[in-house]
Amino acid sequence: MNIRNIAIIAHVDHGKTTLVDQLLRQSGAFREHQQVAERALDRNDLERERGITILAKCASVSWADTRINLVDTPGHADFGGEVERILNMVDGAIVLVDAAEGVLPQTKFVVGKALARGLRPIVVVNKVDRGDARPDEVHTEIFDLFAALGATDEQLDFPMLYASGRQGWADTALDGPRRDLAPLFDLVLAHVPAPALDAEAPFAMVASILEYDPYLGRVLTGRIEQGSARLNMPVRVLRPDGSAIESGRLTKLLGFRGLERVPVDAAEAGDIIAIAGLADATIPDTIAAPELAAALPAIPVDPPTLAMTFRVNDGPLGGREGKKVTSRQIRDRLLREAEGNVAIRVTDAQETEAFEVAGRGELQLGVLIETMRREGFELTIGRPRVLTRQNPDTGAREEPFEDVLVDVDEPYAGVVVEKLSRRKGVLQDMRPSGGDKVRLAFRIPSRGLIGYHGEFLTDTRGTGVMNRLFAGYEPWAGPIEGRRAGSLISSENGTAVHYALFYLQERGTLFVEPGEAVYVGMILGEHSRGSDLDVNPIKEKKLTNIRAAGKDDAMLLIPPRRMSLEQAIAYIEDDELVEVTPGAVRLRKRYLDPHERKRMERKTETAA
Repeated sequence: MNIRNIAIIAHVDHGKTTLVDQLLRQSGAFREHQQVAERALDRNDLERERGITILAKCASVSWADTRINLVDTPGHADFGGEVERILNMVDGAIVLVDAAEGVLPQTKFVVGKALARGLRPIVVVNKVDRGDARPDEVHTEIFDLFAALGATDEQLDFPMLYASGRQGWADTALDGPRRDLAPLFDLVLAHVPAPALDAEAPFAMVASILEYDPYLGRVLTGRIEQGSARLNMPVRVLRPDGSAIESGRLTKLLGFRGLERVPVDAAEAGDIIAIAGLADATIPDTIAAPELAAALPAIPVDPPTLAMTFRVNDGPLGGREGKKVTSRQIRDRLLREAEGNVAIRVTDAQETEAFEVAGRGELQLGVLIETMRREGFELTIGRPRVLTRQNPDTGAREEPFEDVLVDVDEPYAGVVVEKLSRRKGVLQDMRPSGGDKVRLAFRIPSRGLIGYHGEFLTDTRGTGVMNRLFAGYEPWAGPIEGRRAGSLISSENGTAVHYALFYLQERGTLFVEPGEAVYVGMILGEHSRGSDLDVNPIKEKKLTNIRAAGKDDAMLLIPPRRMSLEQAIAYIEDDELVEVTPGAVRLRKRYLDPHERKRMERKTETAA
């Protein structure tokens, strides 16, 4: 059977996964009347809740006696490690761009990786049925993007289709018949080359995706780079340096048919398969026939740019809600994550029972923390910090910078420019983007964006859209001002009461409500001034024989400010932690005891 391997790549929310749904339906991968969830490839709960693709996934469709292996890739740069590995398995790419939003930073990130691999993309301008669609301008933007990324003349001569993934049609002309996705299928067969691989050489494949299946155990997915695989054939596993780490047999050989992984007896060069039954093989090891002498080359992955400290939950409420609370359990889970996610790096921290977890960005690490809390883990998280490096030539200190693209209503442009300028951002471009909106482009240190997103949404009344992309390392930009407000800190253990909180809300914004458990060192709210303040949230009203009718009824509380996990992580300062449990997200001081806290503050001031 003929084979085509193709990745679908795009910016977040430009319609990748919806288009894949329609490709599966129209190719007959689903039976008639079969009930299939919308965005069928987004199987992870977090993916469905957030509406983004986090994990790369494979599916397969048949069209005109050809098997087309589709790989749905993440659109967010924080999950770039997934993208880089996936592009090693494909021979072509569909670049999907929103007809209204046009080219955005993560489009640039993924397309740059695809062009560098030598792929000749097919461009699909999606959502042309939107009222604010501007397909001709977007076509020009895509051409300019390809040229800026150093595309060859062959890559610049890209075929293009107009489409609506939700309505299930694609066409070569904007005013075409708009029947179905047949033009896209036909273009894939005509434009994407079949894998040109040696079918007679010894079997070899590079593991690109690692998953854990409750029935099969560790499942490794990759493309057969040469030879053919047969069930029960002997194999050995080679690390990239050529060392052999494991020998075994292909006891489970799986192929992709529609959305399902199904057992197969054999597979040939160019096909994407999954293998189960190997205990030590991981990404990017080579799984090969015993006679293969050297490992296949693996794509290097960009290094992490951000790190957080993961600690055990040593607070007074620790162990009440989670089942996995020990440092050994946290360590094993983090190492398992690093094994399957090459963009994450785990090392032991300087403090005891703590681990440094480095990744691509706040979103990637936030997704890991949220996944762990849903699995029953309790842990405390430190403030994110950027990973600096020394310039190999000059020895100067360098830090990661990002390109930021902001779309805001015109009245809010001024406050965004002011706030980002205070965070060492440099405005590079400012232009109207239609509909009384302005598009702003900045170059800013990554640490300048830590904690800014919530402030950005407040400043733009929730209407602003901010996209960011790692741009590279540049000289250290100097100190950046942090949070201006101090914290309201509990001085007592117990349960917060209405009476105490009513008088505390005059001091700032509260994060807790009556009936919540509190403890010494827990952050109850944001102080209206720049200093921290110890307060008593469990103070009851002194009872007397005198009753004033209606006085207690007037003690109305302002609803507390509730933070999501990402907002809490972005909010804290260096001397604060986020306590994460299956049932709660709390803020606390790193040192709970007030005397120890003062002692460590003096120590820090002396060292400075």
